[in-house]
Amino acid sequence: MNDELTKIDAFDMKILSAMQNDANLSQRDLADKVGLSQNACWRRLQRLNSIGLIRGSHSDIDLRALGFDLTVFVMIRTRHHSKEWSEGFRAHVERIPEVIDFYRIGGDWDYLIKVVTKGMSGYDAFYQKLITNFDLATVTGFFSMEAIINNRPVDLMRMR
Repeated sequence: MNDELTKIDAFDMKILSAMQNDANLSQRDLADKVGLSQNACWRRLQRLNSIGLIRGSHSDIDLRALGFDLTVFVMIRTRHHSKEWSEGFRAHVERIPEVIDFYRIGGDWDYLIKVVTKGMSGYDAFYQKLITNFDLATVTGFFSMEAIINNRPVDLMRMR
């Protein structure tokens, strides 16, 4: 993929920016937005997909409207750092449906998990699943009161 990444030009960046903001654009609208013919735009889009720069498309669903009204950022510190333990913990966390983001981080903490659930009882159920069969040194949750910026697209044209 590295060789392919060196071939990314301004048109490709425009396509990626447009798709990041609205993955439901028709081919015609996307081509118009980036200044290419439909065929040229389609070929570039297929290439961007094939080299893995576009990893699917998703809809932004209002989770609060569905009752998922609690977002918690869970910080975890562990005493275990072996490859085997880490792989087991990753697999465990991946199976918990409330987890929407999961990071291994540097600094005073080892992991950051973003959880979305229905209220405090939903968070408690998540917490019980998280700690089952895993020795975690410290687990703390930071409860979001308001999402000020959430899932903002990266400004690819300005950051390049």
